[in-house]
Amino acid sequence: MKRIIILGAALMVAATLPVNAQDESVLTGGKWSTSSTPALKIGEFLFNNWSSTGNSQIDVTATFFGNYKYTHPKYTWDNVADLAYGYAWQNLNPKDSVFFETRRKSNDKIDLTSALTWTPFSKWPAWGASFTANLKTQFGEGREYADLSDQEGKVVSSFFAPAYLTTALSFEYKKPDWSVSLSFLTGKTTFVMNDSLIAAGYTYGVYQKDLPNYTHVDFSLGSYVKAQYLKKDILPSLDLYARLELFYAYKKPSSMNWDAIDNFDPEVADKPEGTEYSLGHGILDEYNESWTDLQGKGWLARRAFETDLDFEVKLDYRFSKHIAANFALNLKWDTDFSGIGSMGHWQLYQMAGVQIFFNWKTPSE
Repeated sequence: MKRIIILGAALMVAATLPVNAQDESVLTGGKWSTSSTPALKIGEFLFNNWSSTGNSQIDVTATFFGNYKYTHPKYTWDNVADLAYGYAWQNLNPKDSVFFETRRKSNDKIDLTSALTWTPFSKWPAWGASFTANLKTQFGEGREYADLSDQEGKVVSSFFAPAYLTTALSFEYKKPDWSVSLSFLTGKTTFVMNDSLIAAGYTYGVYQKDLPNYTHVDFSLGSYVKAQYLKKDILPSLDLYARLELFYAYKKPSSMNWDAIDNFDPEVADKPEGTEYSLGHGILDEYNESWTDLQGKGWLARRAFETDLDFEVKLDYRFSKHIAANFALNLKWDTDFSGIGSMGHWQLYQMAGVQIFFNWKTPSE
């Protein structure tokens, strides 16, 4: 509840700012442009004596997207805040009068990015060198539920458990609608600041070796690729945003042990003698990809298996200046987590609904 109040206060403060308008103040040699869009997304489904059946539900999500950019002839400083928090209420027994027995979190996102890009060559303004810092985490607890009747669930994540800080020195090619960044010097820091989650096995790749003195932070160095596309009015009143991020760590953590996988014999034991290797949070549990399948992978397939992937696409259709329909899909691959559902290391989030804006104005070109 405390984090909901904090997000609500942030939205109220943001609502007093110039909302999604090009507020520019000229500084020496450059200018600021700001865009702030607080919004409320509402989705509703009602079934009563419906032949194809269904569960009535209501989903309410508060969002905030802010872009604060300083443009100079030689460099650009771009800052983005993407926040969301929402709940869904669902009716468990459609035969009874509509009563929403369950309340479960439907969205929870903190995504902060700051990028400083230097464009040294006026003849090639699309090329630049940049330093980027990105922080991803969540506001509240994430829970896994056994079924619809499960009211409590099991806590599998929380604020800064996990959190990911990615810092990169990269080359960037940027056009008005799209950009690509490539970095061979990228640091990824993983935080798990919750001892109870670590004790339950949800370490998110932060290797634990001196139990019960838990390790809360893990750092890895690797390569990073980010491509994004933002196009307003690809069709009349329809906007598209797409993002793809790939990260490959040069040094594998102790929890990614291919020798243990190759030496594993399911006929002899559940795991190699003396090893404490775990893929995800459990050792050969029902959600993990079996070691025998991993043994058959070649060099390229193993490198792909180790590479983190984060893909997101959003579509927004504006009915008016205050109302829009939207669709979002977020797909992730992360070998450090395989604890919810039957998809193993894949994570999937999809939503569709109606969005009510405090104010909406398409920025001028």
